[in-house]
Amino acid sequence: MRRILAVSGEDRVEFLQGLVTNKVGPVPCWAALLTPQGKYLADFLVVPDGGRLLVDVDARLADDLLRRLSMYKLRSRVALEPTGLTVARGTGEKPDAAIADPRHEALGWRLYGGEGDGGTDWDAIRVAHCIPETLIELIPNETFILEAGFERLHGVDFRKGCYVGQEVTARMKHKTELRKGLVTIGIEGAAPVGTPILMPDGREAGTLFTQSGGRAIAHMRFDRMGDGLVAGDARIIP
Repeated sequence: MRRILAVSGEDRVEFLQGLVTNKVGPVPCWAALLTPQGKYLADFLVVPDGGRLLVDVDARLADDLLRRLSMYKLRSRVALEPTGLTVARGTGEKPDAAIADPRHEALGWRLYGGEGDGGTDWDAIRVAHCIPETLIELIPNETFILEAGFERLHGVDFRKGCYVGQEVTARMKHKTELRKGLVTIGIEGAAPVGTPILMPDGREAGTLFTQSGGRAIAHMRFDRMGDGLVAGDARIIP
């Protein structure tokens, strides 16, 4: 379930621009709010809507996100408020007034003021394209967005200037090589989300997340991907 927040006022673009991971402008974008240490707090779509910006966020994170944005408001000439808008989404032909999901073309379109999801198997789409989901693969105060694929999915802009957590994110991009991150793997059997993935010697290699059609999203240590991995009773196929 989603909630749609609204950011209005003459400073609305500059206000969000200085806080979130992506460039805020005239086209929809996917972005995140991070801790100063660069860890994920919430992800959302930012959608221009006339004289305001809509912030499309998982309902379970909406109150905390609104509280955090309000803390940063200070003297900015902005108003922050929840709306009663709903959102529909689907694949195939895009309805009038709908937007293309900015993360990946496979995620189709979103229509604000509509309802329903078109009966689409969204987990299958996410697994096929390794697209993380709020509170499943994206865990507040734990996830680093580059490990979660934000660069590949157009969720971070390295040229936009400062935002909360920018220094850590930029350092991970330019000064280190990622040693772990989200990948799509094969799986025989099933196991609960969050099940550790173990090597034959019992060392932990990663964590299992969304599963669909014999494939799964997992957060893996790249140097520990090999034969003999298991997650509970399931067999992992890198």
